[in-house]
Amino acid sequence: MTVTTRQSGRIGYVTMDNPPVNAIDVAIRQGLIDAVDWANSNGFERVILTGAGRAFAAGADAKEFDTAPIEPHLPDVCQAIESSSVPWIAAINGVALGGGLELAMACRTRIAPPNAQLGLPEVTLGVVPGAGGTQRLPRLVGLAKAIEMIGTGKPVSGRVALEIGLVDQIADDPVQAAEVFDLSQLGVATSKRAVASAEMAEIESIKAKIINRSAGQIAPLRAIELVSLSMNANFAEAVAAERKAFLELRQGEQARALRHIFFAERGAKAPSWLSAEPRPIAQAVVVGGGTMGAGIAYALLNAGIRVVILETDAAGVERAKTNVGKIIDQSVSRGLISQSLAQDIHGRFDASTDYAAAANADLAIEAAFESMDVKRSVFGQLESVMTKDAILATNTSYLDVNEIAAVLNDPSRLVGLHFFAPAHIMKLLEIVRGDETSDHALATGFALAKQLRKIPVLAGVCDGFIGNRILARNREAADTVFMDGSTPWDVDEAMVDFGYAMGPYEAQDLSGLDIAHANRRRQDATRDPARRYIPIADRMVELGKLGRKTGAGWYRYPGGGGKVDDPIVADLALEEAHFAGRTRTDYSHDEIRRRLILAMINEACDILSEGIAQSAADIDLVTVFGYGFPRWRGGLMCHADTIGAARLVDEITELAKEDPVAWRLSPVLAECANRGIALADWRHT
Repeated sequence: MTVTTRQSGRIGYVTMDNPPVNAIDVAIRQGLIDAVDWANSNGFERVILTGAGRAFAAGADAKEFDTAPIEPHLPDVCQAIESSSVPWIAAINGVALGGGLELAMACRTRIAPPNAQLGLPEVTLGVVPGAGGTQRLPRLVGLAKAIEMIGTGKPVSGRVALEIGLVDQIADDPVQAAEVFDLSQLGVATSKRAVASAEMAEIESIKAKIINRSAGQIAPLRAIELVSLSMNANFAEAVAAERKAFLELRQGEQARALRHIFFAERGAKAPSWLSAEPRPIAQAVVVGGGTMGAGIAYALLNAGIRVVILETDAAGVERAKTNVGKIIDQSVSRGLISQSLAQDIHGRFDASTDYAAAANADLAIEAAFESMDVKRSVFGQLESVMTKDAILATNTSYLDVNEIAAVLNDPSRLVGLHFFAPAHIMKLLEIVRGDETSDHALATGFALAKQLRKIPVLAGVCDGFIGNRILARNREAADTVFMDGSTPWDVDEAMVDFGYAMGPYEAQDLSGLDIAHANRRRQDATRDPARRYIPIADRMVELGKLGRKTGAGWYRYPGGGGKVDDPIVADLALEEAHFAGRTRTDYSHDEIRRRLILAMINEACDILSEGIAQSAADIDLVTVFGYGFPRWRGGLMCHADTIGAARLVDEITELAKEDPVAWRLSPVLAECANRGIALADWRHT
């Protein structure tokens, strides 16, 4: 049974039981309808609704979104609960999200523990609440807060829910509190309550923030419109409008893309063929205490692991301690960790110049300077002091993991763990499998990702692995467009319009142009001479224009403030085009986007063909969680499938007439077009 009922005296207990998070599927809905009839016929004084396990209910079962709606529908369930002759009390344990919160709001009162999570996150799946959420929430928390919660999809804690009126009582044991709740304190049904308005300026400010952060997305704007109906529309009519919008949106392209990335994220785990047991990680060493190393160290510390950072000298040790200390302080100030946890983290952290500090570590992660000689030296020292069964990992972004491993007596113990900056915030972790990497080392990498609450993606060895290899092709395409007929700001505007938070040139200014410059110098000896090389970025470095840290890069940053277009940069493109004998073309934003996206898709298909990535979904995870590809487009390969392989082949073939080397068609793309299959369905044969 997915819904169980029991009676104790004059109290009826209804429990949703659909592990692991009590997703509301057709069986739950039917069980609740039956429970309403059961309660009405037994003459209880109250019914307590709760969830089994660690959740009240974490929303509707998203797998049902791809099928026709099945009765009973959730709005009817909510209406039945609200109209019951017996008052229902929601005893909210764990999370009440989406349809779970809609059920709770249909109850006459709500009780939750302080750490419960309550919210309507439907916009993150490209839809709007579909069971009265846009109408009941403003009647409980007011118009302004309802617009904010529904438009952003962000949940609130039980403690905050009490402050804003979403719940009526806080209790560590909500079921027990519901048993003794004074029924004389029950208010009218939620749908009968008036909506508390707010100052128009406040509402407009909230709307503007939502619109700004959700550019290109449909659902947040529809959600705002629906919540606003609560001020003057009839409740039944407004709920009907909400349901219509929900059903329309869930079949739309954005909702399908968001469901795709939602399920890809949930499915990110160790591959089924990996049967080795991981090494438990209680103590770790991070080599390098710069920005990346400090971020990795904090991520480990926050997961309960004891950490030592190894540096080359006393100044480096102090710098590492300062860097980690800043992250700890920022986490406290942002309310992410408590002061007591911060003290515990400090107690588990140290920094040293002595490699002997690594002797008892279960894992060492190298985050040193991106130099093969430096990394091989680090691992030689680590191997000399660590136990033979400890796992060694490199955080290299580009370098050959096999060449790094070759310095070891036992290369099977080395695995690539490519974190993304800032490492304590970014969710993606590329787990790089070298030729000699053991299943034990890989299993440890995947187990660590789970411990750190990161999304693991298995990658093979190549220059840049999955993400940075696609990024390099993106930058090459951007530089070519820039030199042949555009500006950095045109390119950036085009990609922001596509859905990126920032374009490739602003992103380079943020990271520093010297990093990419050093990588290009590393590639000089192996670069394909037939491939066109754009030297503008090299000239920028020669001019000392390294990005924000020097006050000027692709943009100028006067006074350390916001970016300003730089005519000197535009002139560099004109000069280089003249030197190369190129006739510049005025590219539209659509053409800029087309060329950059096609370049990334074609490169990603090569990555699939070579087995560097195991699936198109893995590439989607990398591009969304590591490189800012708009989530609502589902990731790079999901977006490619919306275009279609046949059309992609035609467009790339057309571009190959200009540059047959840069636009050499990927065999995977050609195969998908010939077979009439989606990239998502392509598999190695």
